[in-house]
Amino acid sequence: MSEPTDTPCPVPASITAAWIGLMRAQRIVLAAIEADLKAAGLPPLGWYDVLLELARAPEGRLRPFEIEKRTLLTQYNLSRLIDRLEGKGLVQKELSGEDGRGRWVVITQDGRAMQARMWTVYSRALSDHVGRKLDASSADALAGLLAKLTD
Repeated sequence: MSEPTDTPCPVPASITAAWIGLMRAQRIVLAAIEADLKAAGLPPLGWYDVLLELARAPEGRLRPFEIEKRTLLTQYNLSRLIDRLEGKGLVQKELSGEDGRGRWVVITQDGRAMQARMWTVYSRALSDHVGRKLDASSADALAGLLAKLTD
């Protein structure tokens, strides 16, 4: 059995530069999109992500663990967000008919309307903060490269 060494695994400078660029770009673009939503008097992007997944789901409903898997939200943050969405009338919770213990999160008509309002601003923000900087060919190439990281 070999003993661990204190020597770190060498990482090529190009990999480090790619990682730093990815993190900076994500932070800058996300902050700009969040600012655009806020300026329009709309809630944060996390609300859109949950509403979109519910709108896409059969019968407009998912279990909380399904929403968690489809978004980047942690269970704790998602629970609080669902409570806020419910408080605004954008979703409602329903008991599961299967066992009575589980819950469904169901999008309401107001939730669908909010998701559509948010998309109007969000899509414009994507065009402004990404589309103006990348032509279609560059965007396709970037999407292909990023897909390699998620496989």
